Amino acid sequence: MSKILTSPSSFGQVGKEPVDLLVESGYEVIDNPYGRKLTEDEVIELAKDCVGIVAGVEPLTERVMDALPNLKCISRVGIGMDSVDLKHAAKKGIIVKNTPDGPTRAVAELTLAMTLTLLRKIPQAHYDMKNGQWKKQIGNLVLNKIVGVVGLGRIGKLVAQLFRGIGNPVIGYDPYADQAWASSNNVELVDMETLLTKADIVTIHVPGNEDGSAVIGENEISKMKDGSFLINISRGGIVDEAALYNALAGKKLTGAAVDVFSEEPYSGALCTLDNIVLTPHLGSYAEEGKLLMEIEAVKNLINALK
Repeated sequence: MSKILTSPSSFGQVGKEPVDLLVESGYEVIDNPYGRKLTEDEVIELAKDCVGIVAGVEPLTERVMDALPNLKCISRVGIGMDSVDLKHAAKKGIIVKNTPDGPTRAVAELTLAMTLTLLRKIPQAHYDMKNGQWKKQIGNLVLNKIVGVVGLGRIGKLVAQLFRGIGNPVIGYDPYADQAWASSNNVELVDMETLLTKADIVTIHVPGNEDGSAVIGENEISKMKDGSFLINISRGGIVDEAALYNALAGKKLTGAAVDVFSEEPYSGALCTLDNIVLTPHLGSYAEEGKLLMEIEAVKNLINALK
């Protein structure tokens, strides 16, 4: 019986359908027993006899692939392919799939939720209440704030539509922007510098630079409005964490919300600030969306192996 590694630590927890699909298709399922992101050595050990991997964000490097002679397909649960050596996979004839539509709604809704949470200082008020303090936090309205969306792919477009839906003016930057879509959705297309200087809220939805450098660093933050807000629900490393820390500590930015980090699990300096909302990379972690994404990843794998 051919074996499949399901590497995401939470795979199948929302519903059993993805695992059932694999079993019904005649595969033996190898689970991630660690409850966290796998290391290279752990992937090699668990997937040593596998023909396929239903992948999370573990490193699927040249070394890993070379150690897995039976591997024919990697099917990513999610969009990002940063952790997969795509060139080496192509060289070895390993099919690589992802689920580009799966997390769109969940990530877009989290962006809106994080923004409102940040502006109204809900975590601070919650913390005070849980610690026996009746202290009224004075936050900010989202009303009339200009929202700048960096990256107008599937997620960026939906984020823009959600903010337009509650009445915010939205400006957007994308080097390959869809002019017709922007016009029909009342999103003003601008260059990156204009977006940074005009937006009250900047939200990032890009895959990142090929060389791994930050898209938003000290220079970009310096161009942002004093007192503005920054939201990063895209990729770790997209925003320079040291530059963000300095901007928040120095009150250049009023606040930030971050779901992704250059190293995860994250326990760095941003955790010491009280004007930031931090979540542990849960952009796609909504039950409905997560289940559909896992099912889609499994179907991609099964179809590729056929």
